[in-house]
Amino acid sequence: MNVILLNPEDFIQENTVQINDHRAKHIREVLKAQVGDTLKCGLLGGKLGSAETVSISDKIELRVSLNAMPPAKLPLTLLLALPRPKAARRILRSATELGVKHIILLNSYRVEKSYWQSPLVDDAHLHAAMIEGLEQSGDTILPTLERAKLFKPFAEDQLPDRLKNTKGWLAHPYASLSLSEYPERNLKESQLLAIGPEGGFIPYEVEKLMAAGCEAFSFGSRILKVETAVPALISKLFL
Repeated sequence: MNVILLNPEDFIQENTVQINDHRAKHIREVLKAQVGDTLKCGLLGGKLGSAETVSISDKIELRVSLNAMPPAKLPLTLLLALPRPKAARRILRSATELGVKHIILLNSYRVEKSYWQSPLVDDAHLHAAMIEGLEQSGDTILPTLERAKLFKPFAEDQLPDRLKNTKGWLAHPYASLSLSEYPERNLKESQLLAIGPEGGFIPYEVEKLMAAGCEAFSFGSRILKVETAVPALISKLFL
């Protein structure tokens, strides 16, 4: 945890907060803060700043000064076939750490129907994973999260409009071109990166995504697991 994320309800006065949950435990047991120490903090959805430790007991009281903007988001939408539930939390945390602006969880032929019913991918679990990503990366702004449970209507009716002012990329292990074979990319341009499930999108889905405006590329001869592909491909595009 590289930043203590605060919520509006933590404030007991204009510049004073009290916390007594996992954040307080982290301050006591990991940071081993003492009264008078200064910690990095941020308001969820707002600015970053510093917090002076005023008192430490079962509750921790902090005097807060928020005066810095959070790091800029990548101009990236991650269109991700819903991963295995146990992996989804880790992948969304990593995407948040890297600064992805928007995440769309997409259905696909190779996505098990039971994945969508798993409590591990409900709003609460995925929100908690993204909060961990913010705490790790020193950010305060959550990615927006969307679910597209019907592939065809999304690919035919929604995706073309979303790509009108956005560059669409489709990571496909059997594409004929590598990313380096495309013209120089504008990193400030809004971009969408589509990544399939384990085993990749089926040919029908690849055709639909490309018809909507995505350009397919290969990341090389190695077939990567989704957990590996997401940070590797985002880094390849932007970092």
